[in-house]
Amino acid sequence: QVQLVESGGGLVQSGGSLRLSCAGSGTIFGTYTMGWYRQAPGNERELVATIRSTGMTNYGDSVKGRFTISRGNAKSTVYLQMNNVKPEDTAVYYCYFNKYGVEVWGQGTQVTVSS
Repeated sequence: QVQLVESGGGLVQSGGSLRLSCAGSGTIFGTYTMGWYRQAPGNERELVATIRSTGMTNYGDSVKGRFTISRGNAKSTVYLQMNNVKPEDTAVYYCYFNKYGVEVWGQGTQVTVSS
């Protein structure tokens, strides 16, 4: 059973940077996808970035060129480097894991960008 724990959220000024971490535990091997989604108040949860076990990445249009997803050496940890953040990036960021259609979500970490 997979568990995900996020860290690194907080308050950052517009134009600044922040790095989120997601530590996964459990059966993280083989073919899977990990990544980040976010949800702002009144909005639906949206894709931020994902990375497959192959290393292939995918980004939401609103963060392309500003955010970078990567994995740790153990490949059970994923990071989200957020650069040039904007007030519209304010949301709860959720770590995500998917293996053969079985989804696991972290508890979420708040990111607030002040203007």
